[in-house]
Amino acid sequence: MAGEHWTARHGKSIIFVILTFVAAGIYLAMTIPVAVFPEVDFPRVLVGVDNGVAPIDQMMVTITRPIEEAVNSVQGLERVQSITSRGSAEIDLFFSWKVDMFQTLERVNAALARVQAEVPATAKLRADRLTFAAFPIIGYSLTSETVPMTRLWELATYELKPRLNRMLGVSTIVVQGGQEPEFEVRPDPAKLLQTQTNIPAVLDAIGRSNMIDSPGLFESRHQLVLSLVSGQARTVGDISNIVVKTTATTNLPVRIGDIATVSPSVKPVYVTVTANAKPAVLLNVFRQPDSNTVAVADAVHAEVDQIRRDLPKGVDLQPFYDQSNIVNDSITSVRDAVLIGLVLASLIMVLFLRDWGTSLVAGLVIPATLAVTFVVLRVLGESFNLMTLGGLAAAVGLVIDDAIVVVENIVMHRDGGQSRADAIRSAIAEIRAPLVGSTITPIVVFLPLVSITGVTGTFFRALAVTVGMALLTSLALALTWTPTLSHYFIRDRETTGTRRRHDAVPPRLMRAYERTLRTALKRPLMLVIATLVVVAGAYVCYRALGSDLLPEMDEGGFILDYIMPAGSSLEETNRVLVGVEQILRSTPEVEGTSRRTGLQLGLAAVTETNTGDIAVKLKPKRDRASDEVIAELRGKIRAAYPMLDIEFVQLLQDMIGDLTSAPEPIAIKMFSQDPKLLQQWAPRVGDAIKKIPGVVDVLDGIENTVSGPATLFHVDPVIAARSGFTPQEIEVDVSAIMQGEPAQTPVVLNDRPYTIRVRFPESTRSSVDAIRNTLLVSATGKTGTLGSLSTIEEIPGQNEVRRENLQRNVTVTARLENVDLGAGIAAVQKTLADLNMPPAIRIAYGGQYAEQQQSFHDLLVVLVLAILLVFTVLLFEFGSFAAPIAILASAVLSTAGVFLALLVTRTTFNLSSFMGVIMVVGIVAKNGILLLDADQRFRREGLPAEESMIRAGERRLRPIMMTALATVAGMIPLALAIGAGSQMLQPLAIAVIGGIIASMVLSLVITPAVHYYLAD
Repeated sequence: MAGEHWTARHGKSIIFVILTFVAAGIYLAMTIPVAVFPEVDFPRVLVGVDNGVAPIDQMMVTITRPIEEAVNSVQGLERVQSITSRGSAEIDLFFSWKVDMFQTLERVNAALARVQAEVPATAKLRADRLTFAAFPIIGYSLTSETVPMTRLWELATYELKPRLNRMLGVSTIVVQGGQEPEFEVRPDPAKLLQTQTNIPAVLDAIGRSNMIDSPGLFESRHQLVLSLVSGQARTVGDISNIVVKTTATTNLPVRIGDIATVSPSVKPVYVTVTANAKPAVLLNVFRQPDSNTVAVADAVHAEVDQIRRDLPKGVDLQPFYDQSNIVNDSITSVRDAVLIGLVLASLIMVLFLRDWGTSLVAGLVIPATLAVTFVVLRVLGESFNLMTLGGLAAAVGLVIDDAIVVVENIVMHRDGGQSRADAIRSAIAEIRAPLVGSTITPIVVFLPLVSITGVTGTFFRALAVTVGMALLTSLALALTWTPTLSHYFIRDRETTGTRRRHDAVPPRLMRAYERTLRTALKRPLMLVIATLVVVAGAYVCYRALGSDLLPEMDEGGFILDYIMPAGSSLEETNRVLVGVEQILRSTPEVEGTSRRTGLQLGLAAVTETNTGDIAVKLKPKRDRASDEVIAELRGKIRAAYPMLDIEFVQLLQDMIGDLTSAPEPIAIKMFSQDPKLLQQWAPRVGDAIKKIPGVVDVLDGIENTVSGPATLFHVDPVIAARSGFTPQEIEVDVSAIMQGEPAQTPVVLNDRPYTIRVRFPESTRSSVDAIRNTLLVSATGKTGTLGSLSTIEEIPGQNEVRRENLQRNVTVTARLENVDLGAGIAAVQKTLADLNMPPAIRIAYGGQYAEQQQSFHDLLVVLVLAILLVFTVLLFEFGSFAAPIAILASAVLSTAGVFLALLVTRTTFNLSSFMGVIMVVGIVAKNGILLLDADQRFRREGLPAEESMIRAGERRLRPIMMTALATVAGMIPLALAIGAGSQMLQPLAIAVIGGIIASMVLSLVITPAVHYYLAD
């Protein structure tokens, strides 16, 4: 027994320990957080400002500029962008990826607190740190044919929202749409004049009467009693009974009911919300940043099922958006990919080794490795998301490599005449060192990703951690689990004689390989020519590829952003959008829609009433991809409503774009100190790029940023003073004519507040003349009309003011259809060069193109560092420069297979395929290590250099082919994009498959030949 491998003596212990880890992994997998993307702490803070409907120039001077200057001193700030619109502003702060965002948010809030005293008191400032949790994970629509919208709003706000908000992991519930009930006091201008009562007096009376307060405590009957004084109104009659004043002559009270009509009403708003073309109330569910998306969604769905039972008859509550669907589908597709990869890899084992026992031994490594990897992911705090799940699917073909090498070596020794126990001992002793080296090389290529920041670094770091941990686990299992199982499942040597050493490799293939290798060793010129041909082919294929930032994903839905002409009324916008909804609903692939007008689904704080979005949900089973549906809808909507600017975006890609502030593929930033120059040239740029084939959804940065027209009532202070008015009184009166002036204290009924709004009759605001001629009463009892107290000026719509790093700019944006990002931006740059813009305008390209350029630069650095790290590992392993150069030569040349595979499959070169190139370098190096290790062993046995290399090639032909084909088999499900979410890593899988197939030839020919010439 002394000659047995140690795994034979401790077999039961090893199996028990590993099965314990597997059980722990399965259990912990149930507790790992689940989300669409890795949790990213975006170094961005969004400051939103709401200041009613203040004009843009006043907003710029009194709010935006002071805030920009105040936050400019916050540590780590790299870039400031601002958008100033009518009554609102967004100030975007971009920080270094190295800062602590929790501390940074505190510093921003401190800066805002300092500047609060300088901005108008009416301005509401709010700063938010941006994460993926800033977007809703679920959306529900509440509709009814019979129940009024006021009841639906109350139902959503006071009943559904609290029930959903208490669910574990839910951050907040945002209610959109509906009609908020309130009480309206409608003054009669004639009665106000008759009683000499003004609007401020009415508001003051409501505030003084509709109140409850405690003057203090008193003792009574040995008890301390709280005293309360109340004049609270509860009903329409109570509001009508509030006394505004008493008459000077008769001392009779003047009640609100004497001068106004009090009735239930709704809050005036200029937004519209629909679901499936019906008026609706929408509930958007937001998760907490560290919560489990699927667990939160499941809990919310379960609660909604309970809520439906309690809803009034005729009320329908349906989901219109559910982010957990794509996560669940991704989990299912990963499971399917693992099973398919396991079956395919096992078939390859059977094909080469012709033994089900050996295939089982190698195949069992996959589920065991994945289970143990779950333990590591949980310890590291990773979540299940598209990147980690994709990493697990990609690892299926890689983790079986080590087991294949071990099992193949055991079988080779067994077939050479050794007993099973001796074969296991000899095989492990022979393969241990090269196996460790060959597993470390694909892991070290991921190490440089630690230095990469941004979305690229975060996303692919999660992938790298998953694959790296899986490879380390597979190495440990290959040296313990695999030999242990081999004692039980691999048959002992055959008694009828030994099989030939390479019986699984066709003799014709073996002879052809031997001839090729001998030729390469004897004719270096042919080797050089072949290498140059491969390099040239790789370059040609690379140049022919298109380029993108991220792969296109069919997410089962999309967002349609729209902009009506500036100043369009809500009625006109609704008329057009009802037609758009009909077009959407008539499309066979569309399952449902939800529309917001004057609101948006995402982060936008700056939203005019002529803008909004429609969330479109597609049917799961359909004949056309979402891109095809979008292309058809874009044509139909543009033809039917040419005045409507539209933009189609994918849900998840729009989310990433919003968070990185790079939502559009093309963003042409035009900087100039002269605003008129920008207004003149931006439309020209927009018109020019519209003519480029494939460039769609063009917004010129001028027409799409114009606010509606305004009417300025300029108060004459002298005339106003003579009439007993102050400008502030006049503003309150005009507010009462327009949207109404809310009283300070609401009516409280059933623990719900209802605003009391003082608003003149509809007839007083039916036209500018009606507004001008409405009779107003001052505090002194004097009268006047708005027309007599002020001059009226019509102001055309103003453009939003956009600034970046305190410089004014206009951004022309566009999207692409059937054109890759590289080709699209090249055509745009050529078109702009032909325009001959004045030198006073500086052009910078932003959007996805800028993000792509930065990401490609970062990944190029990663690739160079990965090659250097692999070289270092190989240098330590072999102790000479010949082996690292030989192995890396074939690894780098294998990228020709990557580019060819991408070209053949019409896949663009993007971040995912770039990551595939980096992985190929590490994977291909594994084969070279095994081959050159065998060469060294044969040389130590005394064989001549050429014969030693030939023997090493023959010896490693079978395991190299097996591991390569197993890796390809494991990647096939990802490459075919089977299941949701797999499209994100489809280019990576295609790149790896192409590189691995090329490496089967290059590792077996280029590596030994280069090593032969350099070493000898």
